[in-house]
Amino acid sequence: MSFVIARRAAVVAALSLVSAGLATAPVFAHGPSRQKVAEKIEINAPADKVWEVVGNFQDMSWHPAVAKTEGTGGSDKGAKRKLTLKNGGTIEESVDAYDAAGKTIKYKIDNVDVKVLPVNNYTSTITVKDVGGKSEVEWKGAFYRGFMNNDPPPELSDEAAVKAVADIYKTGLAALKAKLEGK
Repeated sequence: MSFVIARRAAVVAALSLVSAGLATAPVFAHGPSRQKVAEKIEINAPADKVWEVVGNFQDMSWHPAVAKTEGTGGSDKGAKRKLTLKNGGTIEESVDAYDAAGKTIKYKIDNVDVKVLPVNNYTSTITVKDVGGKSEVEWKGAFYRGFMNNDPPPELSDEAAVKAVADIYKTGLAALKAKLEGK
């Protein structure tokens, strides 16, 4: 009988240690968390006119950072494009979903050097809404920082990724507004 009691005590002790180890493991686990950025702008132009520009996946000339857009597949799901930036960097993207009636395009980055844009697993959505004859354009994205392990260098941190994406969105939306309002 004492053998059975001793064995049960050993099993309980072992399970307690395992449970304690498992319970505290997440405290030590660390890695990047998904970041999100969303920017909106109101444009004094009809939503259809704004969508003609934004909804054309093969032309991102409205963004001041883009020097050239090359691609295939139009704006349909699976369409590809390569953006050549004015600083010489490139970004390769593809369409995940395209809804002309809903004026929404969802796309992802397939390939980018983190020195060009400090992100990984980037997805984005641009939506144009009619607001009483004007348009509201929302550009939002979700992504991980450029450095996927612990202790990222400052240029590949969460903060750097969020700032870079927010700057792209704000600059692009301001340029889109200026283009469509003729300013």
